[in-house]
Amino acid sequence: MNLEDHLGDIIRKARMMSATSAAVAARAAGLTEAELSGLEEAGIISARPDFAALAAAIGLNATKLESIANGWLPRVQNLSRWRELRVFTTAGDGITVNCYLVWDELTRDAALFDTGFDAQPIRVTIAAQGLHLRHVFITHSHPDHIAALGTIRGEYPSASVHSSSKHAPVEQRNQAGAEIHLNRLRITHRSTPGHAEDGVTYLIRHWPDDAPAVAIVGDAIFAGSMGGGNKAWELARSKVREEILTLPPETLICTGHGPLTTVVEEKTNNPFY
Repeated sequence: MNLEDHLGDIIRKARMMSATSAAVAARAAGLTEAELSGLEEAGIISARPDFAALAAAIGLNATKLESIANGWLPRVQNLSRWRELRVFTTAGDGITVNCYLVWDELTRDAALFDTGFDAQPIRVTIAAQGLHLRHVFITHSHPDHIAALGTIRGEYPSASVHSSSKHAPVEQRNQAGAEIHLNRLRITHRSTPGHAEDGVTYLIRHWPDDAPAVAIVGDAIFAGSMGGGNKAWELARSKVREEILTLPPETLICTGHGPLTTVVEEKTNNPFY
């Protein structure tokens, strides 16, 4: 799977975050504004930029940015430790989005994280695995992440819905310090607003095993990039740094778009951090 954000996307986001004009960024990179525009729009490198000067101008790590340009992709190991984890990638409105299903292998109790556009692959897996959907966790309420929520709620009316949206019914809102159990699975949450006002990361631990934890992060961070700050760039970046990158290095990061990654991969390779 390709990265969600190509090199140009990363540069454009960093320019927006740092309020750097295209003219200033192009000059630092040793590019014309037309060359920078082509890079940002399509990821096309018509002339190799001065990565050190460009990164300094827009607030990125130059070495990591150049690594992205050279084709870095995250390496994820030990996925076999999480046999009861599935990722579904569905398409709509010209984009693709990920959602995730986890379950306890003994009780078959399951939890869904976001819904994506299409409930059908989720329904098929639930039926094929003999699962009981107990919970639906929403990372944020942007339309692509909750498009199939109505269908899911209609088919599994007993499943509890959890979100941090201030518009959600009180009984559905995440409570500070709450820990939800699916037999041996332990689910907690961390507030990660910025990309979305109601952004939240869900942390899944497999107790008492030593399998790496799983962080379902929505659009807070992508492999090699981050979600758009939507006028809250510093909040978005600081929350990722405080609430996600402080997790153990082997923690699996399940992103809303693009490939899976890990905390150590992002600390080592993400140019925003």
